[in-house]
Amino acid sequence: MSTPDPTSFLTMLPTLTSSTPEVPAVEVNATSCQQWEQVNHMLFHLGNLSLLLGLLIPTTLGLHMILLRLLLMTGCSLFIAWATLYRCNLDVMVWNVVFLVVNFMHLFFLLYKRRPIKIDRELRAVYKRMFEPLHVQEALFQRLTGQFCTIQTLKKGQAYAAEDKTSVDERLSILLKGKMKVSYRGHFLHNIYTNSFIDSPEFRSTEMHRGEKFQVTIVAEENCKFLCWSRERLTYFLESDTFLNEVFKYLIGKDITNKLYTLNDPTLSDKAVKKMDRQPSLCSQLSMMQMRNSMASTSDTDDVLNQILRGGSAGSSLHHINRTRQP
Repeated sequence: MSTPDPTSFLTMLPTLTSSTPEVPAVEVNATSCQQWEQVNHMLFHLGNLSLLLGLLIPTTLGLHMILLRLLLMTGCSLFIAWATLYRCNLDVMVWNVVFLVVNFMHLFFLLYKRRPIKIDRELRAVYKRMFEPLHVQEALFQRLTGQFCTIQTLKKGQAYAAEDKTSVDERLSILLKGKMKVSYRGHFLHNIYTNSFIDSPEFRSTEMHRGEKFQVTIVAEENCKFLCWSRERLTYFLESDTFLNEVFKYLIGKDITNKLYTLNDPTLSDKAVKKMDRQPSLCSQLSMMQMRNSMASTSDTDDVLNQILRGGSAGSSLHHINRTRQP
């Protein structure tokens, strides 16, 4: 068997190279920009300018999201006109139509959220006085008062609660109109005025101990109207909303504190009581709870009530209650 001559391969190379197809020079230079295309129409540049302005809007602006969506919609509309009238480019037009529809839906949702909320005229004063200063939105207040609460009335002389008879587990109420009187065994304790809770001490003191009865009697001194929540449903709702839960804790604590001051100083005028706006404290809340709910357990109740009616301090009254309990 003869061995191949290496020189034969060298003589065959020119024929091989000449037979291989040449790669077109156009494909090699297809991705390089040797010559720029003509500048696009003014609609193209206005569309990009709209997108740029939308991205430059500061987030601290109140209408930031609405303005952003409007400018995005403007840019998409200009791109659609440019692609349809001057480029005849179907894919650019279709994509911008999709972007336009998405931004329009988002804009509609934002405008719907900012729609004016109509609060009932009877609840407007409560919202303005109690909830609006704590930055509770009108929509949230409407949810709070629109699902599981009712507006009820009491005629003059009718009882909201009777001591040792009415359960404290059923409701929590805010007085909308009129005035109520709180008494214990016929002894006057304090009044309840509009835009204040009726049974806040009982609500706070029995959060962990259900099944208790009112230790005081609450009677309407005038024709009254009050907002009444179902306690069980309200508690469930507040557990799902941390912000409202904190708002209620603050409002109930402040209401208990105001009642404590009027309990210690029953000579305060109605105007002075209505203007009271003090920060609640734990001591005040505990004192009020013991004043209104624990006096029944002492045998020397009349002396305690007389001391309260004379304007004695909460601390001295509690000290006297503890002293009477000792053997």
